[in-house]
Amino acid sequence: MKKAILATKVGMTQIFNADGVLVPVTVLQAGPCVVTQIKTVENDGYSAVQVGFADKVAKVVSKDANGNKKVGHRHGLNKAQMGHFEKAGVSGKRFVKEFRFENADEYKLADEIKADIFAEGDKIDATAISKGKGFQGAIKRLGQHRGPMAHGSKFHRHQGSNGSCSTPSRVFKGKGMPGHMGSVKVTIQNLEVVRVDAENNLLLVKGAVPGAKKSLITIKETCKVR
Repeated sequence: MKKAILATKVGMTQIFNADGVLVPVTVLQAGPCVVTQIKTVENDGYSAVQVGFADKVAKVVSKDANGNKKVGHRHGLNKAQMGHFEKAGVSGKRFVKEFRFENADEYKLADEIKADIFAEGDKIDATAISKGKGFQGAIKRLGQHRGPMAHGSKFHRHQGSNGSCSTPSRVFKGKGMPGHMGSVKVTIQNLEVVRVDAENNLLLVKGAVPGAKKSLITIKETCKVR
């Protein structure tokens, strides 16, 4: 892998390409990411580049006049995290991720990775946490068939049989059942980069990308070229 970046999802729109064809695209705010650590074979046993994305303030602990502890930015970065970023000479970051680049030795601390590492026509893989859909039935969750919808039918959107009765007298493990749907890591492969806005660090990707708006998206060059 030579190219990868962290991004957040802005939303979807549509544009016309050079041939006048209307193309649905997902707009991603890709970077800028900064290098926060360089991992080497000598020190860590493998070669990788750790990058940070999106600024985040530090937690502030102070005391008032009565000696009571007061915490500001309660969900901010702690001292250990801030020390890690200060060692790299960068500001605190909300998201941190490693990429095993083939050319990891070419990067230095505090180097920036921007959207312009990708070009129009590149094929990418997008990874994110899919939208959570709560508890869903087997029809929506697994695509099972429903029953007749006439008034006389007493079986409409139920699941149906779950297994035989006396033998084996149980439901097999892995049986598709109603349950929690969504909110899992999903990777969509071979998406096409339609346009790159290097000035605003935007990537326009053809089609849909997993995840809700403002969610973290990991963009890598595709590993399976179609």
